[in-house]
Formats: sequence, C-alpha cells, structure tokens
Amino acid sequence: MNQDVDITSPMNTTERRASLSLAGIFALRMLGLFMVLPVFSIYAESLENVTPLLIGFAISAYGLTQALFQIPFGMLSDRVGRKPVIAGGLVIFALGSVVAAMSDSIYGVIFGRAIQGGGAIAAAVMAMAADLTREVHRTKAMATIGISIGLSFAVSLVLGPLVAGSFGLSGIFWITAVLALIGIAVLFGLVPNPTNTRFHRDTEALPSQFGTVLRESELLRLDFGILTLHMILTGSFVVLPLSLRNTSLPVNEHWSVYLPVLLVSMLVIVPFIILAEKKRKIKTVFLGAIAVLAVAQVGFLFYHQTVFGITCFLILFFCGFNLLEATLPSMISKIAPANLKGTAMGVYSTSQFLGAFLGGIGGGFLLGAFGVDGVFAGCLVFALLWLAVAFPMQSPRYLSNLLLNVGDLQQCEADLMTRRLSEIDGVAEAVVLADDGVAYLKVDKKLLDYECLRRLIPQAEGLS
Repeated sequence: MNQDVDITSPMNTTERRASLSLAGIFALRMLGLFMVLPVFSIYAESLENVTPLLIGFAISAYGLTQALFQIPFGMLSDRVGRKPVIAGGLVIFALGSVVAAMSDSIYGVIFGRAIQGGGAIAAAVMAMAADLTREVHRTKAMATIGISIGLSFAVSLVLGPLVAGSFGLSGIFWITAVLALIGIAVLFGLVPNPTNTRFHRDTEALPSQFGTVLRESELLRLDFGILTLHMILTGSFVVLPLSLRNTSLPVNEHWSVYLPVLLVSMLVIVPFIILAEKKRKIKTVFLGAIAVLAVAQVGFLFYHQTVFGITCFLILFFCGFNLLEATLPSMISKIAPANLKGTAMGVYSTSQFLGAFLGGIGGGFLLGAFGVDGVFAGCLVFALLWLAVAFPMQSPRYLSNLLLNVGDLQQCEADLMTRRLSEIDGVAEAVVLADDGVAYLKVDKKLLDYECLRRLIPQAEGLS
C-alpha cells in the first residue's frame, strides 16, 4: 500500500452496497420470525393439542436453536465461506417455515419454529459485512444492519395482523418461506463477493476468550439485561394479543394499535438517546428505561381490559424497550476489551435469544397457571430484578471503538505500535495484533488527535 488511511473518508460504493444488501437479508429473515408474534396466541387456539405452555413454546422455540447455532455457523463460515453458510441458513429457515405452514398440530409448529431458528445466519452475516468493509467503516455497516433489525420488528407488528387476517396463520409461514428465498436471491444477486475471508475479532466470537468475557461483571450485567429484556418482550406478547382480542377489537385491526404506538415511541426516545450519548448520561437513561419497562407492566396488569389502557402502556413499554435496545449494544461496545468486542457481542446475542426462548416458555406456563394477570406480574418481577442487578453498575467510559489496518508487522513492531498508539491524545486503549494486521483502539472522539493518528499509521506500515 502507498496511501494514507483516511479515518474520516466516506464508505465506497462496494461498502454501501454490501451494508444495505446484507441489512436487507437480515431484515427479511427477522420479518419472517416476528410476524407471528402479534397474532400467534390467538390463531394457535385452532391447532390440535394446544395448551398455553405449548403456545409459548411455539412462539419462542426459534430462540433456543438460534442461541445454539449462531456462533458455530459463524465459525463454519470462516472455513467454507460466508455465502454458502448464509444461503444454507436461509434454506433451513425456509424449510422450517414450510413445516410450520403445513402443520395442523401445535407440535408441528413448534418443530417448524425450531428449524427456523436453526438457520442461524446472524454471525455469518456480520462476518461477511466485516469482510466487505474497511475497518474504519465497520461500525457504520453494523449500525445499518442494526437499524434494519429494528425496522423489521416494527413492520412485523403491523403486517402480522393484516396478513393473518387475510391468509391465516399458515399464510404468515408461507410468506416467511418466500421472504427467505428472496433473501437468497439478494445474497447472490446484490451482495459483493469478498476478496478475502478471514476471522474478525470485532464481529466474531473467539471461543478461547469466552472465559475472559464471562469473568467481566459489568458485561455479565448487560448480558443478563438483554436476556431479561427479550424474556419480557416475548412473555408479554404471549398474552397481549389475547388482551386486545378480549376488548372486542378484531384481530385484523390490531395493527391500528401497534402502528401509532411504534411511531410515537420512536419519536419519544430520540431526545433520551441524545441525552445518553451526547450529554453522557447513559447510566441514568438506562436505569430510567428499565423503570419505565416495569411501570408498563404495572399498567398492563391493571388496565389490559380496554384498548385505550393497552395502547397507553404499550407506548410506555416500547419507549423503554426501544431505548434499551439502542443503549445495551452501545454499552457492550464501550465496556468490552478493544480486541474482544466480537466475543462479547457473541455472548450478548446468545443471551438475547435465550431470553426470547425463556420468555415464551415462562409466559405460556404463567398463562396456563395464573392467567393473563400472572404473565404481566411475572414480567414485572423480572423487570424489578433487572433494575436491582443494573443499579450498582459503573457508568461506562464514553469511548468508541476504532479499527485501523496496519498491514503486515512483526510482533516487535506490533508491540512498539501499541505503545505509540497508547500515547496519542484521546486513545484510552490500544491493542495491535501482528497476526491480524489490525490496531484495535478505544478512543474518546472529543479528545482524539486524528492528525497524529494519520501520521503514525502510514509510518507503521512503512508508508511515506
């Protein structure tokens, strides 16, 4: 190389295309997974052998298999290539959708949902995004994918009741299968082919470092948090569709509740995200969002008999939920060691899917044993428990991850560069790994001396 690394340059065409197309694949898959959430409890009542516990199991079965297979699939993609693993995962997902669509029994739907989760492509998609983007732009690519997941969830809550009202529960699963096939077409038609496939510490889990990550108490608090958040989400949606139906609102009109709720909640949280990041009040905002989640469960417990009551507390619920979904990954990124972010995020994602699984099982059990009130009460207990676990946490340092390609280095050169990078104003942590050819930095962007950083990186690569 004979060019400087410009850490402020925009993404190039290939990087933008890769980010948007991979985000589209992720969105298509997540849309299929989530469309059943706002309607399943109602339509499942017509299935054979149904019980409340099995309804919860069917809603959340994907979470268990997703948690089990996402990291192994990511590791497999390092060996056989990204596209074969992603395509295989989408085929598995489509197969699970077909199994669920053709099932008249709750057991068949559970089996189909478990197969859907077995098509765990998240880690492989993230790794491919890393293959196709320069280190300095990787955060933008991951943010694009993250936004697509949030949007797909919001759209699914609106589309689910509309599709089920027109085509029934099986119609949702058939459409889900089609979405998976569209994802395969996007993969081979729009996603660029990477010139080099390798392991990326910032996006992929390193099994040998699980122990290091799991011994970090602050990371464990956040892992428990995302597990609890998705446990509460899934548990709540075991019964929220039933509560809306019991108000005499037709199922195909439930979207008229979810759409304004989601729009209002997204607008409300913007100032709080700014307060958390720009004003550096992230712990205060984080604890407040958990408290809002708990208050919403209290509201559901006492006011789930009317559309107005459900709507009001759904707005509160999604204000807390969306805010937590935005701040939790940011906090993981701030706290995780610079060269182990991928491992920390792997444990975090696994915790998220386990939370979804436990929420469905727990919600179904509580519904059968104690009714709707029991589910909301159980969710309230876990929200309060999370608040107690999170309260003693340390406020994270306001640092951003920055990755820079430093080229081929000997170990002694990498050690020297680590020391020199650590001396730059605004660099709080620096790790240069000769095997990776990458400098992993944690920086305070307000204090970072960009000019000094630009001068050092070309010099370390032997550039002039």
